[in-house]
Amino acid sequence: MLSTLRPVARAAVRQRPAQIQVKAQAIRIVNASTWAQVKEGPPDAILGITEAFKKDSFPEKINLGVGAYRDDKGKPYVLPSVRAAEQKIVSSALDKEYAGITGVPTFTKAAALLAYGPDSKPLEEDRIAITQSISGTGALRIGGEFLNRFYPGAKTIYIPTPSWANHKAVFNDSGLEVKQYKYYNKDTIGLDFDGMVADLKAAPSGSMILLHACAHNPTGIDPTPEQWRQLSDLVKEKGHYPFFDMAYQGFASGDTDKDAYPVRLFIEQGHGLVLAQSFAKNMGLYGERVGAFSIVCESPEEKKRVDSQIKILVRPLYSNPPVHGARIASEILNNPELNKQWLGEVKGMADRIIEMRALLKKNLQDLGSKHNWDHITNQIGMFAYTGLTPDQMDALAKEHSVYATKDGRISVAGITSGNVKRLAEAIYKVTG
Repeated sequence: MLSTLRPVARAAVRQRPAQIQVKAQAIRIVNASTWAQVKEGPPDAILGITEAFKKDSFPEKINLGVGAYRDDKGKPYVLPSVRAAEQKIVSSALDKEYAGITGVPTFTKAAALLAYGPDSKPLEEDRIAITQSISGTGALRIGGEFLNRFYPGAKTIYIPTPSWANHKAVFNDSGLEVKQYKYYNKDTIGLDFDGMVADLKAAPSGSMILLHACAHNPTGIDPTPEQWRQLSDLVKEKGHYPFFDMAYQGFASGDTDKDAYPVRLFIEQGHGLVLAQSFAKNMGLYGERVGAFSIVCESPEEKKRVDSQIKILVRPLYSNPPVHGARIASEILNNPELNKQWLGEVKGMADRIIEMRALLKKNLQDLGSKHNWDHITNQIGMFAYTGLTPDQMDALAKEHSVYATKDGRISVAGITSGNVKRLAEAIYKVTG
């Protein structure tokens, strides 16, 4: 029987058990060590807050870490216009075929109109290349990848200090070098405009500059219209290239046109730019992941070339985007009745947040706080920078069951008419 086996097989059979055991052990070592060099990464800060909040048994605990809108009962809120649009889509019995690489055309066309405005020259002249993206994060990543491949200047992008925590990771992973410019003044709890201007002047000409269009995350501090005009002049003078991140259009002030002012101003001033849009906040489509990325080009011919390269970039990333959320957004943006309803709901959400800011400030003042809390109402959007220290934020969590990030940022959407008084009392106690 042994003689009928191939030479290699006979050799294997003749091996002593000890030799077989050593070889098996060597194989196990190789397999076991494949990922031995992988280190455990740090936990996500927001997820850590959520976990701590869930473990807290105190019935009046408050979560101010989550970056999602909540109603005045502290519950997730689905916009009635979204419900209505979704019902229309479901009743239409649409197919589930793939979208094109750049998404649902009726959505991208409407998204561009919402961002750039009906009087936009680039829209009229058909020179905006736009693609649907996997929400705002996906739009940023497409933008980073495109700039890394094709931007003719240095592959360096400047982001504000601080900025949304994911900005640095997104652009680093896109192959860009990330540097920072001054933005927040901790002494005034306001905008360090002079520092911002100085840093953008000092940046090498032709640098890429990330700008939050409205409701700066995490500070809630935006430049004034006059300051935006100065920034536009400076960016043009230095030949910088602006990358706008507009994650909160309409959600900041309640007015979609007002919130798009910086983008439209830069267009009017003759800038080329790229833009990331998200519909997570202003439509509450968090889990649907609806966004758009667009590039303002010089001509329709340039748009055609840019659009072809965006498709080449997107195809190996995720092939094409999901359709359901885009269909909802498209229905809302293109149906005049639903669009009017949605704009009213967006204003209602923004107004509730503005009201919670005012109530928090009033309660702190009524308690006799000697601190100046004007920054709470001067800031805008979902987030507020309170000016509290990491130690004070720890005390809020450990002693008062109020959870938020250690940098003092709170989600104003987590404040309700039912918990604002207790929140003010907690802040008063830890700030003295």
